[in-house]
Amino acid sequence: METLETIPAVRAAMATARADGRRVALVPTMGFLHPGHIALVERARAVCDVVVASIFVNPTQFAPGEDLATYPRDADGDRRKLEAAGCDFLFQPDSNEVYPDGFSTFVSVEGVSRLFEGAIRPTHFRGVATVVAKLFNIVRPDVAVFGQKDAQQVAVIRRMIDDLDFGIALEIVETVREPDGLARSSRNVYLAPDDRLRAVALSKSLEAARGAIEDGGSLDEARARMRSTLEPSVDAIDYAEIVEAASFEPARDGVADGLLAIVAARVGGTRLIDNAPMPATARH
Repeated sequence: METLETIPAVRAAMATARADGRRVALVPTMGFLHPGHIALVERARAVCDVVVASIFVNPTQFAPGEDLATYPRDADGDRRKLEAAGCDFLFQPDSNEVYPDGFSTFVSVEGVSRLFEGAIRPTHFRGVATVVAKLFNIVRPDVAVFGQKDAQQVAVIRRMIDDLDFGIALEIVETVREPDGLARSSRNVYLAPDDRLRAVALSKSLEAARGAIEDGGSLDEARARMRSTLEPSVDAIDYAEIVEAASFEPARDGVADGLLAIVAARVGGTRLIDNAPMPATARH
């Protein structure tokens, strides 16, 4: 695996990689890699000839007071994991490479970024869309691989790709979970042992929503089951909702499919998110 730190180095490597018609996949990450990230690299390896992973803790997607300075990092461990997973190139720029002096252009994806994570973290998706657009322009991949765990981010990136005609195919990889159901996340390292036990309530709330729908209940009943599952275990609920996956608008009874249960909650000092597709409902 070759590590690249500058934009010209990436462009030169990609020009060589494409010289004989090989397809390129990009896996954007912020590092501190866990099995969920490795599943993305493995999918990229399966669908393309050349795999590029990026590691960049993107400052523009963190609001003041969030955990930018303390976000977990493990540069040496990340390199070993990527190489073992079959990654060909690691793009690991510093902040000045991505955002040089005078940088003043940002990408805003309206609509799908309005609610939930976008409402709670108002500048978050602008930062995500901007850095991903830059990575797309730098690497120029045929395929980009993202995880289902960040479902609203996926919806934002999909909208950006369509609206700005990037011509990049998206591969979405199912959320990788611990044996007890907790979604893998770099922020799980923040959880104290007691908090780790309580955190499984997020995935259990998604199972409760699924059960309500499978039992023929309304979407409001599914939402109520989510909250009743969460409330005894978490310290605060930011949202527990059923949405239409494409728009991230709250779903209404009568929408038969394309539904997603989403949840964000605080356990101890850690904020966690999770989601799961819901079964098709009967139209009312």
